[in-house]
Amino acid sequence: MNKQNILPMLKWAGGKRWLVRSNDFVIPKKIGSYYEPFLGGGSVFFYLQPDFGVVSDKNPELINFYETVRDYPLKLKGNIERHQALHSNDHYYKTRALEPQCMIERAARFLYLNRTCWNGLYRVNRKGQFNVPIGTKQKVAFESDDYEGVSNVLKQIELRCSDFENVIDEASENDFVFVDPPYTVKHNLNGFVKYNDEMFSWQDQERLLRSVERAANRGCLVTVTNADHESVKSLYKNANYKQISRASIIAGPKQNRVSITEAIFTYNH
Repeated sequence: MNKQNILPMLKWAGGKRWLVRSNDFVIPKKIGSYYEPFLGGGSVFFYLQPDFGVVSDKNPELINFYETVRDYPLKLKGNIERHQALHSNDHYYKTRALEPQCMIERAARFLYLNRTCWNGLYRVNRKGQFNVPIGTKQKVAFESDDYEGVSNVLKQIELRCSDFENVIDEASENDFVFVDPPYTVKHNLNGFVKYNDEMFSWQDQERLLRSVERAANRGCLVTVTNADHESVKSLYKNANYKQISRASIIAGPKQNRVSITEAIFTYNH
């Protein structure tokens, strides 16, 4: 398949659009299959457009969105155009309160809320209900949206709703494993830790490390992005480490956004 310039459709906390444009992101020259167990907005996946492998996430609404745009791209586009026509404060909160059973309506609701909520944040309460307030964005349907292009890229690879360990354990020698977990640190010092720790604990970080090292020992080519924090760096002491800087995107007004550092750990590159 000829590679096209396919842009991610979702804005995602911790998204890696900035990384694929950076010289610090080094792709192994020869790779087998591609594995990504924390898909999120999919910036790296859509940049690479691999032909074989598995991409996954534990968020069922996220995976339903990708399954829908893969299988019903034009129906999803029509639903988003309807949301654009109806968008208002009242429509946002009515849509947020809905729990549609139809996968296409669920996916359209997911994308609509992602584009109009505060900073594209995905957060749910203890009942699993999305509870992010409305943001300032008015645009729902983007000219850059390529529903059919995204659909074609997703058809090249297996898509799953799964725990990360199951996916990483399938990778074998010369497969490329890209790992971008929630940035939880041991001593709860990161600003997003309350939310992160509910969905990805420090015990999960340790379990991830064991899974990654098993993959590296099998000969997989592994890249892990994570918090640039001493507790995380001590976990990945056997990996190659690089510190990278980027602008923070979730910090309220633009004038309050500062440059922060993240860590990239690699094995067998």
